[in-house]
Amino acid sequence: MENKKSDNILIFTIFALLVFGLVMITSAGVVYSQSRFGDQYYFFKRQLFYGIIPGFIACYLCQKIDYHYWKKISVPLFFISLILLVLVFVPGIGSRLYGASRWLQLGPISFQPSEMAKLSIIIYLAAWLESRGTKRIKDFFEGFLPFVGILALVGFLIIKQPDMGTLGVIVITMLAMFFSSGSKLSHLFWMAIGGIASFFMLIKLAPYRLNRLLIFLNPEMDPKGIGYHINQALIAVGSGGILGLGLGHSRQKFYYLPEPVGDSIFAVLAEELGLLGSVALVMLFLLFALRGLKIARSASDDFGKLLGIGITSWVIFQAFINICAITSIIPLTGVPLPFISYGGTSIVFLLAGVGILLNISKQAKLE
Repeated sequence: MENKKSDNILIFTIFALLVFGLVMITSAGVVYSQSRFGDQYYFFKRQLFYGIIPGFIACYLCQKIDYHYWKKISVPLFFISLILLVLVFVPGIGSRLYGASRWLQLGPISFQPSEMAKLSIIIYLAAWLESRGTKRIKDFFEGFLPFVGILALVGFLIIKQPDMGTLGVIVITMLAMFFSSGSKLSHLFWMAIGGIASFFMLIKLAPYRLNRLLIFLNPEMDPKGIGYHINQALIAVGSGGILGLGLGHSRQKFYYLPEPVGDSIFAVLAEELGLLGSVALVMLFLLFALRGLKIARSASDDFGKLLGIGITSWVIFQAFINICAITSIIPLTGVPLPFISYGGTSIVFLLAGVGILLNISKQAKLE
């Protein structure tokens, strides 16, 4: 028996996350919006009209398209993403901001290729893993080495930007899919060893990464210098207490906390809504994880299972990395909080991924 309706609980969860995000972007960005753009609702309007509305259109179209279609175009989609990741380094096309090349500037429109890459890599890897089958995936030469090659290619383009946070999200998502396809635990072990070695090598190559690690180990080392960001975030989180200071009453958003509508938005949320608001947000992400994994498990074929696992892992791991970084559980790294942080490109591709997940749920085999 097949389900002809989309997963209503998943739809409710996404809607709740988007409302949560719009409310927090309005509150967190009101001061900066007014001072820089002369409009305290600037970020709210941009997120709504350039992120959520196009995202809803993408989600609607993707939930209407049979998810098997994505397998047919997985290879060209993957290569288009790779080309776009290369174009960020081309002068006149790529836009360099704060020492990083992560954006394409097409007239008045800016576009972040790494957000598209997350979804296209998941689609490509789901198709590739299914085509290999469990027996070949377990093989060192047919499964392990080609997978490492794909990982290395994508990783090289992302780290050149540089963007350690996005690289972490992509690597963990790919490993989750590789594990779910039936890979050997020994292969995953050696990849983990290689990953740790690469991590320390990347730290050695860039002093700012070493500084982030040192600040993580000792947040009070340089509170006005390299430790400024994480210390201001921790002040915001700690100030919120159980119930928070109240919506709109954050003090840290008054030019203390860097990127209050971006990567640091969880700190403002924790300050204004307290522990209860933070737990409510985490519970929404956990609900998304449960529904996403249930859809993946009930998918009618291996491609649907792997695609569902990939999309769910992407959202959950990215949320986990953002929240843990802002609360100093892991070293500070720059990834947006899914559905909450400001960013049109991120919202559009996240909602496109949700649309694919909803189409998988419509074709799921129910017990």
